[in-house]
Parts: sequence; C-alpha cells; structure tokens
Amino acid sequence: MASSLPPLPAVEGTEPSRSVLDSFRIAIAKRISEALPLSIEQVYPGVDYGKKGEDFTVALPRFRLPGKVDDLAKQVIEKFQPDEWVQSITHDKAFLHFKVNTNNMMREVLNQVHSLTHDTPSVPEYGTNASGKGKKVIIEYSSPNIAKSFHVGHLRSTIIGAFLSNLYKACGWEVVSFNYLGDWGTQFGMIATGYEKYGSQEELEKDAIHHLFDVYVKVNKDAEADPNVKLEAAKWFKRMEDGDEEALKNWRVWREMSVRKYEEEYERLNVKFDVYTGESQVGKKWMDKALERLDEMGLISDSEGAKLVDLEKWKLGKAVVRKKDGTSIYLTRDIGGAIERAEKYKFDKMIYVVSSQQDLHLAQFFKVLELMEFPWAKDLVHINYGLVQGMSTRKGTVVFLDQIIKEAASVMHDQMKTNEDKYNAIEDPVTTSREIGITGVKIQDMAAKRINNYTFNWSRMLSFEGDTGPYLQYAHVRLASIGRKNPELIPLPPPSQIDTSTLAEYAQAREIAFLLGTYPDVVKTALKTHEPSGVVTFSFRLAHAISSAWDAVIVKGEPDIEKARAKMFLYECARDVLAASMRLLSIRPLERM
Repeated sequence: MASSLPPLPAVEGTEPSRSVLDSFRIAIAKRISEALPLSIEQVYPGVDYGKKGEDFTVALPRFRLPGKVDDLAKQVIEKFQPDEWVQSITHDKAFLHFKVNTNNMMREVLNQVHSLTHDTPSVPEYGTNASGKGKKVIIEYSSPNIAKSFHVGHLRSTIIGAFLSNLYKACGWEVVSFNYLGDWGTQFGMIATGYEKYGSQEELEKDAIHHLFDVYVKVNKDAEADPNVKLEAAKWFKRMEDGDEEALKNWRVWREMSVRKYEEEYERLNVKFDVYTGESQVGKKWMDKALERLDEMGLISDSEGAKLVDLEKWKLGKAVVRKKDGTSIYLTRDIGGAIERAEKYKFDKMIYVVSSQQDLHLAQFFKVLELMEFPWAKDLVHINYGLVQGMSTRKGTVVFLDQIIKEAASVMHDQMKTNEDKYNAIEDPVTTSREIGITGVKIQDMAAKRINNYTFNWSRMLSFEGDTGPYLQYAHVRLASIGRKNPELIPLPPPSQIDTSTLAEYAQAREIAFLLGTYPDVVKTALKTHEPSGVVTFSFRLAHAISSAWDAVIVKGEPDIEKARAKMFLYECARDVLAASMRLLSIRPLERM
C-alpha cells in the first residue's frame, strides 16, 4: 500500500517498504544533515531507538564535529519545524530526542503490518528482509546419537538450530538444515554384540530408540564384568568400517527405524530437517583425501601409531586424526564431511550448533581446515550454548525427547483442568496442552543469552504468570478471541477505509503501534547476534503492551463504529506480529486455550 507521506531520499541499507520506521529515521537524519555539516548517510547510523518514552535519540558527540555540543544542538533546534514525519525535538545534555508524527506513524505501521501479512503471495512477510538473497547456508543442529539418550544438550541444540533456520530464511537466505546423527563408532559394535543376546524384533518395532538404548545399557554392564565384550565390539565395528555386508545389515535397519521415530518427535516440536545425515555417511574417500592432504602439507606427526596434527602454537593442543587401530575418529569424519558438503552444496556459510563443552573440538576442526588452505574454511561458524542443570521428570531422570515432550504436556494438562469451564471449551485439550508445554520448554530455553547455563524449572516454565511460554500463548489467544467476541466488526473494511487517527488519544495504542514498527529491526539484530533472546524479549514487551491496553483501548461496547474498527485493526495487527515472532522462535501460536 503506497504511502501518502512526502518523498524522502534513499539511504543505502534501508528498506522502508519492509520497515516503515526506516523512513522516519531518514527524515530525522535529513533534519540533522540540513543543520550541520554532515550527510544523511553519516547521520543515519546514529539515529537510535530512544529510551523512556522517546522515539529516537541521536548522541551528537559521535559525529566528532568541532564546537560545543550545546551549540550544535541549538543549530538543529533553531531550524526545526514540525512536519508530517517529525512532531517534536528536545535537547538533553549530549542528546537530541525526536518524537515522530503520531497519526502518520500509526497509520503507516499498521498498514504495512497488514499488507505484508495478508497481501503476500504465500506466507506472511512482515519482519522479513532480502539481505541474504542469493546466499546459501547449511545449519547443522540437534545431532543426537542413535541408541543413546537424547539429552537436554540435544534439546538446546534443536531449539536454537530451529530458530536460526527460521531466522536465515526470514532474511532471504536459502537454508539447508542438517541433522548429523551419531550413527557410527564403537558403540555400534557394542550394540551389535549386545543385540545377539538381548535384542527383540517386537520391542525394536515398537520403539527402536528405547530398545537399542536398553540393549546398550545391558551390554555395557556385561563389559564391566568381562573385558572380552569390548574386544568383540571393537572387532565388530572394524568389520563395519571395512564394509562387511553381514555386519552392516542390522545397523542399517536400526538407523532407518531410529530416524523414523525421530521425525515424529521433531514434528511435535515443530522442527523439520532437509537432510538426515550422519557420521556413517561421510565417505571413506573424503576422509582418506583429508589425511593425504594433511600428510602432503607436512601437518601430520606420528605418536605410537596414532596420527596427530600439532596445533600447540594456536593454543589448541594436539588433534588426533586417526587412532592407532586405523579406525577413523570424530575429527577426521568432521573434516571429511565438511569437504564433501563444500563440494556438493557450494555454501556461503556453514553453522554448527554445538554446546560450549565442544569449543576446543570445533576450534581444532576449523583450524585444521584453515591449515589445509580451503578458502571456505573462513565461512564456518560455531554457535555455542551453555548447559542446562536439573532437567528431570517429576518421577526421575529425563533421557528421551518423547519423555520431555510428554512430561511438559502432562504438567500443562493438569494445570488446564483446574479451570473446568475453559477446559471444556477446548476442542482438543491433549494437543493444546502439548503445544503450551512445548512453548514453555522453548521459551525457558531461549529467554536468556544462549551462552548462559540455566537451571530447568518445571513450575516456573509452565506458569501463566510472568515471562513464560504459557503467558505468551495466552496473550496470542486473547488477541485471537477479540474477533470472536465482536463478530459484527468482522471482516474489517480495507485499511484505507479505517480511520486510525482515532487511536491517537490512547498512549497505549501509540506504544503498541511503535513496537510493531520495530519488529523488522529485531529480526535484523538477531541475525547479527545469532541470539534468540532478543526476539523473546520483543515478544514479551509486545505482550505486556497489549495487556496494558486492554482496560483503556476497549473494543467491546465502543458505541462509535469508526473507533471500534480502528481499535480492532490495532489488535489484529498486534496479533499478526506476535504470531510472526512466535513462529520465528519455532512456536505454533494457538487460537484457543
């Protein structure tokens, strides 16, 4: 929808057609550049969001102009006349604060939210940008070990990885999401040895992940009592590495059944992978090539039959690239896998979402690729995160993804039953309680900076009070209910026929509209920091602003139809943006709860 406001100069790096507040910033930069010896391009980066009731703030000292700050401020203020873009300016020490034109800001923001949410070819686009157009990123995350427990570290990697995948797509990148399974290594020799003794086809078909884990636990107990078990397992894995069909047959079935089970569980978490790969898929050819290249470049040394790369001068210790029995090791497989992906996908960036406990491993891995002189080694990024303490079910320890999901759903289900009327109004309480439970898990995980460790707390996570997942879902549900409670206003007329100026008398409405306008910047900042916490903070700020408006900006019973429509339009736009921020965090917004 075209703007009715006067034209402004174009500034590189801005996108007013997707982020309308860029226009207001340009208008402010233009004002300053007309009063001081600066270009609009020089001023624009200094136009920051204001604090405590100010829309935008400019810190004059950042421009390093000659003369006193007070004199510079005076020059700007003397030339100032309110116009369609900026309504007032105030001087406070080193800062100039700007308030934008309320009517125009509210109309432009709400119209843009509406058109980029509802008048787009397929999916809602408000908050998206084209900064990554033509670029490809591989994001590797989750990566559980088949036949071992899916622990909380994998859950964190899954939640953060899914967010990054959505974020890069929102910024125009082509995203290929990888789940690199731990599906190889000596533990499979252990399972193969144990399966002969403890395996059951029936249990395997019922739940491959749980059954193989049980076998693994039992055979490990045997190995503690009898060292021969480990020798058998090592022999078995050697046969697998050598491509012995008999040794690989069962393993293939186990892998396929485990992946199927995981796909179901990821679907519940609203997570989808483009590629399921694993250590087993890294071709021997690529690992051999990697070792050959390291050898040719004189980077390998021998130590009691094992092969090492010395990284001491970068304070990264010595990296083992082949064990003395000749079998491959994580690092070699990671190197081989990276080379293979670079050849196949020609990526512009590859991101590994792996816990901070693996910082050294990733640093060694990236350094070895750099020493091997691969030009794309500089495009590898490690997104790390802290540990979760204290995650166990109310009955004991959580070790599997489905247990985490079931536990969250059951705690939430119990909570919902306490309000009988509301509970009876929900069509599918089981699915609803699962969604709220999963939202609680995800929000608790993403609320703080990802590098922080945090203590998992069921009661805090599932509370409707304070900044929790259920509170966010509740805010969305409440917005969704406005249309149901005021059916006479639905459908709203086109935005051009809604008089948003009637909202100007409500400070709460202005605050909501301005916040909605900041969302495209929240997305851009998240791409720079790779932090979901900024998006979570924005979602809560918006939920609080909406909550503060309920008692003042009232739709039900508003006698003036024009005012009622404008208020309804404001809440509908707020709902669209809250839903967009939740979807970015891989949360499915609920309509009822």
